[in-house]
Amino acid sequence: MEELGSSDQKASGKREREEFHVALKIPSGDTPYVRAKHAQLVQKDPEAAIVLFWKAINAGDRVDSALKDMAVVMKQLDRSEEAIEAVKSFRGLCSRQSQESLDNVLIDLFKKCGEVEEQIELLKRKLRQIYQGEIFNGKPTKTARSHGKKFQVSVKQETSRLLGNLGWAYMQKPNYMAAEVVYKKAQMIDPDANKACNLSLCLIKQGRHDEACAILDDVLRGKIPGSNDHKPRRRAEELLLEVRSRRPQPDISDLLGLDIDDDFVKGIEKLMNEWAPSRSKRLPIFEEISSFRDQLTC
Repeated sequence: MEELGSSDQKASGKREREEFHVALKIPSGDTPYVRAKHAQLVQKDPEAAIVLFWKAINAGDRVDSALKDMAVVMKQLDRSEEAIEAVKSFRGLCSRQSQESLDNVLIDLFKKCGEVEEQIELLKRKLRQIYQGEIFNGKPTKTARSHGKKFQVSVKQETSRLLGNLGWAYMQKPNYMAAEVVYKKAQMIDPDANKACNLSLCLIKQGRHDEACAILDDVLRGKIPGSNDHKPRRRAEELLLEVRSRRPQPDISDLLGLDIDDDFVKGIEKLMNEWAPSRSKRLPIFEEISSFRDQLTC
């Protein structure tokens, strides 16, 4: 009877440990990667977690996850530059399937460090992969995770997300004309209120207040997806007050260079024409750009 009771206790303890691992999404076992996740999520010791993630990478233990998780922890500790070097140096050890998620980690790290040019180049490369049919490993959707929940992302949604990030990066340069072009493309594909507010800010910076007000009014009237969320509505209200209270002159330096190469533009146009074949082959916004470039040439 005692042996039976001891056996039951062991089985119960094993179930509790398994439930514990599942609840915190920690893999079972005693490998360097498992210990790193335990240090990160249970012990709340990020420095120890980084040491163990390095051990996992060197030991070839779940290198894909170890490198990505280590970069995330480094970012939390304001060691983003170190994380960038780690990802660049060791991503060659990772699988082909993991490269896309590592790109997304790099984009966040570049943004954190203010490395705008690197962020722009990586975003443009990922967008080229989309219109060349190389993203999602050739599949129409991928499974993504946010706050512990899984969901499906389509190619269109991913394109709009990347364009939104690219528009934000151009705003940091600041190159508001290039950002405007990119945000308009993103809104044509998968519109949302956050990108609408950013687009309106680009227009405000160029002194095109009536156009900005029209977009902000659409947000406040609920005409754009996501308009009912508190954050974009509040931002739209603030921008509308700003543009109505003062009318700053456009910064001429923003109009001197679009900084989007022709091949990149043509690739995005081709992609959108495939999604909307009934549309004009030449998007209106790019007709405007061509006209603007002709004026500069003259």
